[in-house]
Amino acid sequence: MRCRPPAALCGPRFSSLGLLWALAVKMAVEEINNGSALLPGLHLGYDLFDTCSEPMVAMKPSLMFMAKAGSCSIAAYCNYTQYQPRVLAVIGPHSSELALVTGKFFSFFLVPQVRPPPHLSRCHPPPLALPTGAPTSGGASRPLQVSYGASTDRLSNREIFPSFFRTVPSDRVQVAAMVELLQELGWNWVAAVGSDDEYGRQGLSLFSGLANARGICIAHEGLVPLPPGSLRLGALQGLLRQVNQSSVQVVVLFSSAHAARTLFSYSIRCKLSPKVWVASEAWLTSDLVMTLPGMPGVGTVLGFLQQGAPMPEFPSYVRTRLALAADPAFCASLDAEQPGLEEHVVGPRCPQCDHVTLENLSAGLLHHQTFAAYAAVYGVAQALHHTLRCNASGCPRREPVRPWQLLENMYNVSFRARGLALQFDASGNVNVDYDLKLWVWQDPTPELRTVGTFKGRLELWRSQMCWHTPGKQPVSQCSRQCKEGQVRRVKGFHSCCYDCVDCKAGSYQRNPDDLLCTQCDQDQWSPDRSTRCFPRKPMFLAWGEPAVLLLLALLALALGLALAALGLFLWHSDSPLVQASGGPRACFGLACLGLVCLSVLLFPGQPGPASCLAQQPLFHLPLTGCLSTLFLQAAEIFVGSELPPSWAEKMRGRLRGPWAWLVVLLAMLAEAAWCAWYLVAFPPEVVTDWRVLPTEALVHCHVHSWISFGLVHATNAMLAFLCFLGTFLVQSRPGRYDGARGLTFAMLAYFITWISFVPLFANVHVAYQPAVQMGAILLCALGILATFHLPKCYLLLQRPELNTPEFFLEDNARAQGSSWGQGRGESGQKQVTPDPVTSPQ
Repeated sequence: MRCRPPAALCGPRFSSLGLLWALAVKMAVEEINNGSALLPGLHLGYDLFDTCSEPMVAMKPSLMFMAKAGSCSIAAYCNYTQYQPRVLAVIGPHSSELALVTGKFFSFFLVPQVRPPPHLSRCHPPPLALPTGAPTSGGASRPLQVSYGASTDRLSNREIFPSFFRTVPSDRVQVAAMVELLQELGWNWVAAVGSDDEYGRQGLSLFSGLANARGICIAHEGLVPLPPGSLRLGALQGLLRQVNQSSVQVVVLFSSAHAARTLFSYSIRCKLSPKVWVASEAWLTSDLVMTLPGMPGVGTVLGFLQQGAPMPEFPSYVRTRLALAADPAFCASLDAEQPGLEEHVVGPRCPQCDHVTLENLSAGLLHHQTFAAYAAVYGVAQALHHTLRCNASGCPRREPVRPWQLLENMYNVSFRARGLALQFDASGNVNVDYDLKLWVWQDPTPELRTVGTFKGRLELWRSQMCWHTPGKQPVSQCSRQCKEGQVRRVKGFHSCCYDCVDCKAGSYQRNPDDLLCTQCDQDQWSPDRSTRCFPRKPMFLAWGEPAVLLLLALLALALGLALAALGLFLWHSDSPLVQASGGPRACFGLACLGLVCLSVLLFPGQPGPASCLAQQPLFHLPLTGCLSTLFLQAAEIFVGSELPPSWAEKMRGRLRGPWAWLVVLLAMLAEAAWCAWYLVAFPPEVVTDWRVLPTEALVHCHVHSWISFGLVHATNAMLAFLCFLGTFLVQSRPGRYDGARGLTFAMLAYFITWISFVPLFANVHVAYQPAVQMGAILLCALGILATFHLPKCYLLLQRPELNTPEFFLEDNARAQGSSWGQGRGESGQKQVTPDPVTSPQ
């Protein structure tokens, strides 16, 4: 525990990359000062300080940068609008951990993070500093900060870091590229590990959120401790054992280079089976990891590296600067010209720095972030170019530049570095594309092979890829991919662990990652295991169906017989047989029977409102007309056979002539009343049933009330019942035509047909109900024709000798016979004449 502020000193260390990045900044400043494109006639100055990767060390030069020009102290003011700090902008630091500390400090003063002096002079080069942010309402003067390596997404928050800019993309872009890579290669069951610092924690958090949103499951998650500790390393070893024992084949490692080296050291020691490692940019190119013994056995390493412009002159520039640094006379001249601040700010110089050679730096000469440090200077210089209103002849503005004035021109500034166009967006980030790099193992270190690019979308070059794992491309999935037409039924806590369930008929799989089948719309259908729905076709009793064709043939038969019988009756209209059958009433009944047969033509074809309304009336009314004539015939037979002669003569007169037509009219009016009530109270309508058929939409006439449907049959059923009752008990007379028998069988045919119709109609599929009605109507008509009318036609054609008044007319029989009682009493003693219909001679 600290009790007093310690001296912030750097320990023995040397960072070759840090030195190269500092030289890249120096090279950019010298190029700008030696050129005339950006700041003609002006020179940029700079101070370079080592942060030692320690926040306390980094704060020392940060406080010096904010000191008032010409002093080493920070003055306290209520309004910092006119405050002139020692620098205008600050380049760096490299790490996210340090940038979060310095970024908040510089944002208070709106100083862009690079550093120039309070004024620009043609004689004395100003230190380079860039303000980040815009002036607040209180007028704070914030220097801007441009980092070439801090990629944490928190630094994109303009409310907290208004003066922070960077020449590297946010980690959010890199994480999006990683997730798209996992999706492209079909890996949805991964482990995620991060270093226990700001970079690793926020990267791991971004990856977890985006991966879960894209359907990628994180089976194991953990942090690599920094600095290594025995307790935390025990948890890391447990994590590695879990990964080794599970089906996870891919590990996403978002960490610093030191943490990655720690993790791989333990994985090699624990003999972790080869995996695919998706690397973050921080350790992908690190020598700390590449040169670790045993690394070729860890598996395949993939990662994204930001693109940059080539700097072919940089190695020679570094060689020249190292040669000058080795010259004591040159170093003495620099100290005499402008004494440095480093010793009393961050401690003495590192002893290794005096013995640096090009061989010590060769591995990092082509490091990707060297260009980012170089480009940061050009971004600040471009903003300074706009602030000073520079042109080809010079920079007209002479008054001192405040940090917040430079900051205004940093937003959305476009600049070029080594021919590459860059621009800071509203969040202070630049939009830089990524290359996908693959480690190809070669002694002593792996080669970085480009196997794809990420420019907002991933482009993968599979032919360039090779796998340092057993077999072909590794598969990292908790469950197999479901087949088409199957959805996932999640088991457990991870959405990637599931069973595949078939989509039933009427539903389909919309997306490959669906957890539930999507129901088809009512006008669509789908088979089992479908990935789409199909439109339903309208289905009705079509004219061309075999059942309809058979019924139409039956219709032709029934209608032909009815018309033939009608023609025969009209031809023999004056004959005793026709007269005994009712004469004109018999022809009317046959005509009605023909209309009954024609009514079946309303049932086939696509139903319409008119056909639905007309079906029952146009069937029942003609049938009522036919049955009413048969009822009169039955009444005459019953009266003539069962009543005394005096009553019979009186009743027979009423059953003939106008009174008979009145009965027919009344019966048809009663049936018309039932039909009118049925159509008004419960009108049938055309409906489309989407569910009754699996693949079609059934269009049919819907009956709202089956009770009303049955009541429409009431008149006809009553007439048929009275006919049957009046003829069933009548005894036939010898030598006379037995009309009662034909009527009895006709009514039996009627009842058998319609009684059978009820259960058949109720149980048959609704699609075939119209066909059942057609069949019932035609069988009813054929039954009446076959049992009542056709026998008479047979007598007219084959037994004309029986077509006599004595055989058919009741009056002549009455005149020849005795009284009603005697005729019945003597019937058993008279000669019995064979029935001409059932047994013709």
